[in-house]
Amino acid sequence: MFELLASLDWSPLLISLKTGVVATIVSFFIGIFAADRVVHAGHRVKAVVDGILTLPMELPPTVAGFFLLLIFSRRRPFGRFLFEQFNFTVVQTWAGCILAATVIAFPLMYRNARAAFEQLDINLIYAGRTLGMSNIQIFWKIVIPNAGPGIISGTILTFARALGEYGATSMLAGNIPGKTATISQKIAMVIQDGDYVTAGIWVIIIMIIAFGVIAAMNIIAGKNLKNVQRW
Repeated sequence: MFELLASLDWSPLLISLKTGVVATIVSFFIGIFAADRVVHAGHRVKAVVDGILTLPMELPPTVAGFFLLLIFSRRRPFGRFLFEQFNFTVVQTWAGCILAATVIAFPLMYRNARAAFEQLDINLIYAGRTLGMSNIQIFWKIVIPNAGPGIISGTILTFARALGEYGATSMLAGNIPGKTATISQKIAMVIQDGDYVTAGIWVIIIMIIAFGVIAAMNIIAGKNLKNVQRW
């Protein structure tokens, strides 16, 4: 067993962790901002924008990856523009891994943050305004802390989804060892080769990571909510 672990190529683990962390950070801030904007939008605008932002969660990942490939391929106008003007390529790069994971995981952050904002007691906002707080202060000192459980839940789900993303990542970033090959892609590849032992080890590794992150976030959330009365 130890010999097998020593012979493993650990680059998929590092790539998956880096991709998951970066995608979660990006989804966190964009998701919170988008949720705040949608909550305060009109009914018709909310219906349209919410549908667009949630669409990646409803589509199969390979379909989302196909659309991303159409947009960012160097054969397409936007992808060609990025390469010619900024020498920046998304397809078959680690940036493609991040983009694919972010697009697929983002709706989870957005939906949880939006649900938390919609359940917020409006009287807390009025109280903040009465105290002379600015909108930014109200948002970060009242809205975010009181929406904390929903935001934490969204963060956990976002990281877990980004960590295990396979379909869109394969379409956009490919499966280049040491560059874009993630744990999910490694598992699929070794299973195709009939190496179920190595696949099982990678499955155990990703389960341990996912459980550890969820447990840590729940502990942090529990400390923040220890003074909240429960029925």
